[in-house]
Parts: sequence; structure tokens; C-alpha cells
Amino acid sequence: MTLPLPEFLMPYQQLLSMLVYGAGVTAFLFIFVLFSNWWERKVSAHIQDRLGPMETGGWHGWAQAFADAIKLLVKEDIIPKAADSKLFRLAPYLVFVGSLAGFAVLPFAANLIGSDLNIGVFYVVAVSSMVVIGILMAGWASNNKWALFGAMRSAAQMVSYEVPVALSLLIPVMMTGSMSMQEIVNAQAGGFWKWFVFQSAPFSLIAFIIYFWASLAEVNRTPFDLPEADSELVAGYFTEYSGMRFSMFFLAEYGNMFVVASVAATVFLGGWQPLLPALKFIPGPIWFIGKSMFLVFVQMWLRWTLPRLRVDQLMFVCWKIFMPFAFVNLMLVGLWVVLAK
Repeated sequence: MTLPLPEFLMPYQQLLSMLVYGAGVTAFLFIFVLFSNWWERKVSAHIQDRLGPMETGGWHGWAQAFADAIKLLVKEDIIPKAADSKLFRLAPYLVFVGSLAGFAVLPFAANLIGSDLNIGVFYVVAVSSMVVIGILMAGWASNNKWALFGAMRSAAQMVSYEVPVALSLLIPVMMTGSMSMQEIVNAQAGGFWKWFVFQSAPFSLIAFIIYFWASLAEVNRTPFDLPEADSELVAGYFTEYSGMRFSMFFLAEYGNMFVVASVAATVFLGGWQPLLPALKFIPGPIWFIGKSMFLVFVQMWLRWTLPRLRVDQLMFVCWKIFMPFAFVNLMLVGLWVVLAK
């Protein structure tokens, strides 16, 4: 994204564009987290035949998330006496930055992207590793066995499920011949039947399903929420955190939900491309955010529907189900691409 600037500011155009885009993405993330927190409460309530928030702010308790945010801001920030204070302070910010960095290559529209890297898909997979480092740091620095158990589970889970995620993302890369997010979106222009999820059927559909389920493990969502299993580990890796530092983990989790949903919408569902060519008058960002929010809704739906897996089941699903299917699927799509040419 570039900004029209006066001539004397032209040397700083790239820097100013980065700052403006970064501020916009950060503001979007905060709004998204506030809305999604309220939305998830309403989704869970309706699934359980309840009403959810109804009082704070009036209409359906729309201000409940704002009230909770204010509460977290004014709560006392407690650091355990036996914790490694430096690492304890650093961990939530590292997790948050790892989540925020993924937004840099998300194509909200044809001319609205932080940086159209020619290795955009690889970049997203790479920066997600920062979150693992921050979670491990939080669990170790807390000097709490439940936090450490949760951090170790998270590291094993996220490192394992990165493999089927990456293998699934290779399929749209092979079909496009590029890792640029914008080029992948442009290759799906022309209507929903051009979206990659419907191409080379059923292989790309299988890749989409594997990616979506594996991405739930990447963001620690049910049925893969073992790192913060409250019935076993109190709260997992952020057990000792409170106040603003806890809210950083909260922001990162919801930010990661949007990132993995946006990547799926970009590489499989046409990104900012409209459902039909006749609907091009609707702005690209609306299509992009709408598709992403639909997948976020599915993540919430699954959370309040499915039970949590055991650790052995978690690894079984990854290494003995997702991995073989992803490898075979990748080879078949490669064969399809070669024969189609």
C-alpha cells in the first residue's frame, strides 16, 4: 500500500505507508477482538439454549466486551516472586507480535495489502513460529508446573500441525505457480466456480479441509485446546498472567483465528474476489472480511460443539491421519497439474 504525499515527504513514503497500515491493522485487530469476544458469547449461548450477554450497553449486551477490556486494563499486574521476571514480561508481547506480523501479507483488496511478498505463503507459515517461542517462554518463566505443561503441549502441538498446514498450502501454490497472496487471489477471478476449493476436485477440497482442521490446532481452538485445558491445567501457559499481560494473550489468540481464516479465504475461497462477477460493485475488503468472518464463526461453532481430544488422540490425528492424506493429496495434485499442462 502506498500513500499520495507532498513532494517533500516522498523520501519517507514507504515508512509512512508502513506506519499508517500498521496502525490501521492494529485498530482493526482491536475492533475484531472486541466484536468476536461478544459474538462468541452469543454463539455459545444460543448453542446451549441461553441468551448470553443482554444487559451491558443495552441491545444484546453489545458493550460487555468493552467493559471486560476496561476491567483488564485496570487490574493489578502481578508477577510471581519465583518467576523469571524479564522473560515473564516479554512473552505476551512476543506472542502478540507473532500474531500481528501475519497481517502484513493479507490481501484485503487489490490495492490494500501491507506487502505483496513473492513468498507470502511461506512468510505466514514462518512468522507463526514466533507464537510458539512466546508460549514456551511464558510457560517456562512462570515457574508453574501447569503453565510449563501447557507450554510443552502447545509447542508439540503447533510444531506437529505446521506440517499438514504447510503441505495443504502447497496445493494452491502449485496450482498458481506463485507464493504471492495477490497472485493466488487473481488466479481465482471469474466467480466462485474458479475458487481453488472447487478446482482439481476433490483434491483441493481435501486440502482445504485438512488445512482448516489443522489450523484449529495451530491456534489452540477446540477440539485441540490442550495447551490451556482448564479441566486439567487450570489455564495452561498463561495461568500466572493477569491484567494487561493476560489480555495480550487474548488478543493474540483471536488475532491468530482471523489470520488462519483469512489465509484459508485467500488461497481457497478467492480472497477479495466476489462470489459472482456481477457483484464486483461490492468492495473487495467486504468480501475478504466476510469470508474470513464466516470461517471464524465455524471455529466458534466447533468450539461449543465438540469435546476436547486427549493428547494421544491429538498426535494420532496429526501424524496418522492428516499427514498421510496431505502427502498423497499433494502428489495427486502435482500429477494433475503436470497432466493438465
